[in-house]
Amino acid sequence: MEKNKLNTTEKNSLKNSENRSNFNSFCDFWAPILITVGLYTGIRTYLAEARYIPSGSMLPGLRVNDRLVIEKLTFRRRSPRRGEIVVFNSPYSFDNQLLAKRTKQLPSSLTCAFLNFPLTSSLIPLRDPACDAYIKRVVAVGGDQVVVNLKGEVFINGSLVEEPYVSNFCKLLSRKFSNCKSLKTIVPSSNVLVLGDNRANSWDGRYWPGGPFLAEKEIIGKATFRFWPIPRIGMLGH
Repeated sequence: MEKNKLNTTEKNSLKNSENRSNFNSFCDFWAPILITVGLYTGIRTYLAEARYIPSGSMLPGLRVNDRLVIEKLTFRRRSPRRGEIVVFNSPYSFDNQLLAKRTKQLPSSLTCAFLNFPLTSSLIPLRDPACDAYIKRVVAVGGDQVVVNLKGEVFINGSLVEEPYVSNFCKLLSRKFSNCKSLKTIVPSSNVLVLGDNRANSWDGRYWPGGPFLAEKEIIGKATFRFWPIPRIGMLGH
């Protein structure tokens, strides 16, 4: 009788030991993955994230495949300022005329987070243009009277803005014609006007069909630091 009880106790102890071992194995495998995903999601949502430059719209300062740090704290405290480089949600997610052409609902923020995750963002069939992010420079803020001439030069409240970071202006075909669009407007409150530094080759506020303005709420963060390629590592200035 006592031997049977001992065998039962040993079996229960062995079973508990196996359960603990299985649990520990489960934790050893999944805990680092879950913690990594959690940290990635939390940091990416509230602090900063890495982005790469997919096009030449910000040449010559930012080149294709440059890797940048986009920090998200500055614009929680204040509005964007002229000259700052910002990353923002795709116009396909907020431009009324572009939205009217969609044949399906906008993807949720969770879906976009999945599509932009490093392991899935390279899968072209999963891509949705509404989940993309754009990078441009703020050239005018709320209340500014702004003129962008056919060359791509910016005038704020009647004064020409010095832009040493712009070298590729639009070509003037004549006094009244150019390969770019001009713009004359007043920027509404809580909005900005953004242009690419490569004025002759940038799809920016001059061309968005629903209007030229970017609402501040659509801005993801401020581009502050280039961490790749190594020879050009450094802070991003005006």
